[in-house]
Amino acid sequence: MAATALAGFLVPGPGAPSSPLRLQMVTQVGIALIFFVHGAAFPRQVIVENARRWPVHLLIQGTTFVLFPLIGLVFYYSLGPFLSDSLRLGFFFLAALPSTISSAVAMTAAARGNVPVAVFNASLSGLIGLVVTPALLSMIGSSGTGSLSYQQALIDIAQVLLLPFAAGQLCRPLIADFITRHKPKITRLDRGVILLIVYTAFASSTAAGVWSTVSPVQLAGTIALVMMLLAVALVLVTLAARAIGLSRHDEVSVVFCGSTKSLANGAPMAQVLFAGSGAIGLILLPLMLYHQLQLIACALLAQRYAGQAASEEANETD
Repeated sequence: MAATALAGFLVPGPGAPSSPLRLQMVTQVGIALIFFVHGAAFPRQVIVENARRWPVHLLIQGTTFVLFPLIGLVFYYSLGPFLSDSLRLGFFFLAALPSTISSAVAMTAAARGNVPVAVFNASLSGLIGLVVTPALLSMIGSSGTGSLSYQQALIDIAQVLLLPFAAGQLCRPLIADFITRHKPKITRLDRGVILLIVYTAFASSTAAGVWSTVSPVQLAGTIALVMMLLAVALVLVTLAARAIGLSRHDEVSVVFCGSTKSLANGAPMAQVLFAGSGAIGLILLPLMLYHQLQLIACALLAQRYAGQAASEEANETD
């Protein structure tokens, strides 16, 4: 992903809006395709089987769509003297996004946590985010190019993301087995579309001359603030899980679902919500940094949790 972003800096021509290659249009088609696949792969039975664990679900979804946006608002309104409007918008956009799906579930499994709860909440978060994320962004009334209409944003999200997702759900009985058999190829397609989004976003910002307005100090500050946001999220989510007396098994799923943010959902959403904005590369920057850091931090946490589980089992055996 770093190499793709660098390509957007160095060779912006093919990804610029004026390029005859029309990569922006190709990206839109790719986004619709991956959300169709997400819809076809969505495990409805997991929602039904785990719906009764509402205290855990409420904590995870509350962290994702209440606690994070509140922190994002603090960042947005307090960093005006230090960061550009686009970077501040990027931080709030990051805070308003749903949690990851594959990463949260994989980390929960590695940490020997409650995988069904992780699958339930990661999947549910993605659905809620399609509606709630545009609503949260409308609170600050900015799309990077002017005022953001929630009604128009919701229409755009429905056309580009929700409709393909719903179509995938309808086709699930017919193609679920095909998706399962070809999961590695579909995963590569998904990642390829995300990389294309990153390239076109950074290429558009380069072509618009946006990066020349950002100083090295601002970039360094952005990295530091992303690290701080992740640290605060992990600490608060862990404390909240322990405050309501969750078992270690459930705490693991809460920590990984409640502290992570989805690049797979965020990049396509950005293409829809900030369409036409030359600053989309800057808006995506905090999310891209957070994505990389959360993978590193959560992998280390997963090892720690797995070690605790092994110690508990050894003590029980003795």
